[in-house]
Amino acid sequence: MNTKKDIESRENLQLLVHSFYHKIREDERLGYLFNETIQDKWPIHLEKLIDFWESLLFDANKFTGRPGFKHLVVDANFGNIIDKSHFDRWLTLWYETCDELFMGEKTEEAKLRATKIAETQLYHIQRNRFKR
Repeated sequence: MNTKKDIESRENLQLLVHSFYHKIREDERLGYLFNETIQDKWPIHLEKLIDFWESLLFDANKFTGRPGFKHLVVDANFGNIIDKSHFDRWLTLWYETCDELFMGEKTEEAKLRATKIAETQLYHIQRNRFKR
């Protein structure tokens, strides 16, 4: 019998985001990108990400920011190295974390939205390079 519940609250999103970014920070492929970019601002960054996911999944209207622009800056700062493999790894860890902690309609929506986000961010990074 499965006792997992669906993502139902900000507290659930907090668990998801914190668990996911713990994996990201430890990941051989992605850790250095995030750790060097965010450095000592992890608590602020995690709260902003919880706001982001709460806005996406629960129409909370809490998130403000320009994540697309920030990804372009990070890519440029690292010498234009971010590619599909980075986003694939990000998605693998997101799916893994979602599936470890939750199950249900909102969980599936979170995975679908993450896939769309990864596709969009990669497109914008590649387009930005082409425009230079």
